Amino acid sequence: MAARLSREVARDILRRKLMFGFANGLRHSTTAAGGGRPLIPHFSKRGRLFLAGGTIGLAIAGAAYVSTVDGATRTGWLFSATTYLNPLFALLDAEFAHRLAVSAAARGWVPKEDRPDPPLLGLEVWGRKFSNPIGLAAGFDKNAEAVEGLLGLGFGFVEVGSVTPVPQEGNPKPRIFRMREEGAIINRCGFNSEGIVTVAKRLGAQHGKRKLDETSSTHASSDAERQGGKAGPGILGVNLGKNKTSEDAAGDYVQGVHTLSQYADYLVINISSPNTPGLRKLQGRNQLKDLIKRVRAARDEMQWGEEGPPPLLVKIAPDLSKQDLEDIAAVTLALHVDGLIISNTTISRPDPVSKNPLAQEQGGLSGKPLFDLSNNILKEMYILTRGKIPLIGCGGVSSGEDAYKKIRSGATLVQLYTAFAYGGPALIPQIKMELAKCLERDGIKSIHEAVGIDCR
Repeated sequence: MAARLSREVARDILRRKLMFGFANGLRHSTTAAGGGRPLIPHFSKRGRLFLAGGTIGLAIAGAAYVSTVDGATRTGWLFSATTYLNPLFALLDAEFAHRLAVSAAARGWVPKEDRPDPPLLGLEVWGRKFSNPIGLAAGFDKNAEAVEGLLGLGFGFVEVGSVTPVPQEGNPKPRIFRMREEGAIINRCGFNSEGIVTVAKRLGAQHGKRKLDETSSTHASSDAERQGGKAGPGILGVNLGKNKTSEDAAGDYVQGVHTLSQYADYLVINISSPNTPGLRKLQGRNQLKDLIKRVRAARDEMQWGEEGPPPLLVKIAPDLSKQDLEDIAAVTLALHVDGLIISNTTISRPDPVSKNPLAQEQGGLSGKPLFDLSNNILKEMYILTRGKIPLIGCGGVSSGEDAYKKIRSGATLVQLYTAFAYGGPALIPQIKMELAKCLERDGIKSIHEAVGIDCR
């Protein structure tokens, strides 16, 4: 009763005071010479008082109302409110907007998801428990600055990197190009990275904090502690890259394994970025076989506890021939690779991107136009590996229906990036809700049950 009365009083006060205050103030606003565009309004003293009073009333009424709602409702509001920032980010330079978003997540200036995921979305892969299969792809948090904040958004897992052994600037700017109407981005960043030493320090600090929280928590059950990964409530992947000028690619990946694998729930060998010269040649049958053997040996020679070493995955390109895919499948099966990420960005320009003038920019294309191409590669690889290797579907996911199609095409887990860059935090709970509805609609009781349905 009190809450309802507060809301009614607040609405009445705000309607009368704000409308009168703004009208009174605007009557005193100045304009440019010649009757041009209005400059900053000059409010009268009475107008300023009414505006201040209305603002204070709004704050009081808002606080009174928020105190009457449950936590889930408040969380929903916070996520929904982030959509109002999207037009602002669209006005900024693409790379500056990206840096701003990472900084906000690193400082905790993003909503925190405290609503449980639908049990239908939970699954176990590589002995790790994922609360949901929706992850953030590598490339967003290249230097592991915002792991806690990003996991707090409700992702089931977050992948940082690509991380190179030695710091490097990457390619010259500008190097990120938005195609908003097509829901796409072209980037040619070129593994800009602060290097494995800096990233190891950050991940080490986060890992230590996680361990301290677990030790000091006397109420958490042992099962609850196992729900998360090494960095927090979700699973953390570390994506490894090579330096542009390095002549020993395998040596670069080995350095990454030795320095960062202790903090990772899984490791990724990225050999498919189109923005590092010669990198994609490592996808060849013999090169890939030698690379995996060296990297796996480096991982296995380290000391591991009961959990064992982190799973080793390989990230491949969507621009591969049938023979390339057959070779990769044969190598990964023979060497017992733990998983594949399908796929990286494409150097092709499928419609409707081909008609955009920015299509002429060099670099990898991500976003909606990549969906069909990456999905076709995903299906092909699921068939070639006979469903024996967990696949992560990446490329063009922007809805729960998209994620569901990836899963039906053979993906056990799903990643997104470009849609998150455009849609912001509000997209994450939306995708999870839509995915759960897709499963329920088709009478499917678990993610595992849906994996590869369209390939059988």
